[in-house]
Amino acid sequence: DGRLTFSPGNQTVDLPFINFMKRYGTVFLNAYTNSPICCPSRAAMWSGLFTHLTESWNNFKGLDPDYVTWMDLMEKHGYHTQKYGKLDYTSGHHSVSNRVEAWTRDVDFLLRQEGRPMVNLTGDRKHVRVMEADWRNTDKAVNWIKEEAINLTQPFVLYLGLNLPHPYPSPSAGENFGSSTFLTSPYWLEKVTYEAIKIPKWSSLSEMHPVDYYSSYTKNCTGDFTKQEVRNIRAFYYAMCAETDAMLGEIISALRDTGLLKKTIVIFTADHGELAMEHRQFYKMSMYEGSSHVPLLVMGPGVQEQQQVPDVVSLVDIYPTMLDIARIPVPQNLSGYSLTPLLRGKAENELPRPSWVLSEFHGCNVNSSTYMLRTGKWKYIAYSDGRSVLPQLFDLTADPDELTNVAIKFPIIVRSLDKILRSVVNYPKVSSHVQDYNKRQFISWKQSLGQNYSNVIANLRWHQDWLKEPKKYENAIDKWL
Repeated sequence: DGRLTFSPGNQTVDLPFINFMKRYGTVFLNAYTNSPICCPSRAAMWSGLFTHLTESWNNFKGLDPDYVTWMDLMEKHGYHTQKYGKLDYTSGHHSVSNRVEAWTRDVDFLLRQEGRPMVNLTGDRKHVRVMEADWRNTDKAVNWIKEEAINLTQPFVLYLGLNLPHPYPSPSAGENFGSSTFLTSPYWLEKVTYEAIKIPKWSSLSEMHPVDYYSSYTKNCTGDFTKQEVRNIRAFYYAMCAETDAMLGEIISALRDTGLLKKTIVIFTADHGELAMEHRQFYKMSMYEGSSHVPLLVMGPGVQEQQQVPDVVSLVDIYPTMLDIARIPVPQNLSGYSLTPLLRGKAENELPRPSWVLSEFHGCNVNSSTYMLRTGKWKYIAYSDGRSVLPQLFDLTADPDELTNVAIKFPIIVRSLDKILRSVVNYPKVSSHVQDYNKRQFISWKQSLGQNYSNVIANLRWHQDWLKEPKKYENAIDKWL
């Protein structure tokens, strides 16, 4: 959640290395993902293209494996490149459940697809390395800096992808389980200031926007939660952020120990945030701030120190920025714009960048293609074909918690924002294209299973609900097809 990198969000947890980057670099106050889910978001970041252009519709469908990323171009131009950890931007990752849930989101049924969010404390006050896989990748990156980078005669670019602060798998939810367990140790939990944790306000279920209700239901969040449960989920999430911050610290320390820190640009960002029980949801897949607002901090040579940039920016801007830093010509067809003028503290009026950012979502846990335009104080969210599902409009200055949809109150603003949105993406057409894609994918998957279909579909992540009335749900799918 990008809001943790600046005030007041950063008062809930101690993030010393994020603070170090703020002191010696630039923090972006309004950085957004172009799609609030792993694979589509990373596809946008690695390609510099909006999601409707990459056609990375869900966590199964990303970039083609041979797509030329900014890192490929840097390698071609003489950079030594190295990647560790989670990449997740090409096709074919994630569980079968994840795919089928995305393909069947237009089916007229409601099934819980995730485990109920919960917390789990492990180890003792000395237990530092909770997310072992991330630590192993961090160690590899640190060793590479100390053993390889220091001896290179050419410039290098190193990428480290972490899984934290992602919730952990919950095996109790079934074989293709979701990840609904917030796990940490007492060591990290002590970094969290419990008194500073805000308990989010929730609308009543009957007042929720229909898409929000669907998300809440499929994420298993419509039941009763005590304030203590909600506070714990948020605290454990913040503790997981503290552990992530420590991994960033390992990289910064390795660069400092080798004398490389002064001549290396460091960028810290994320594919999406975490709702952590805001709006009666956990996870991502939403245009609310907790899910769509990402951290973006940059420090290094030529970057303004102690600078806070209010301009709206998004992950597609990483591609042209990396090329700009490396003095490589930037291709013309990109969706993003280089951040280097902002990093150097140039006045806004010199910059040929739009005053809006676009985010869109087409995957599971949401029963409609979703498009978000953020500009000035406004966040406009349009759904599907723009008619069948009502839009949302939030004034983030007056209503930072996004509790009051003012779309009906400001029809002229809605019209003007919708016009901008349609000039960027023909969203009714894209939504219709995604619906066709989902149906085609589902049909070919169903055919590939033959006689096994009924058994396989019943035992995906939604099995606890499905097995109560399997015929009813199969019939709903037949009707949709």
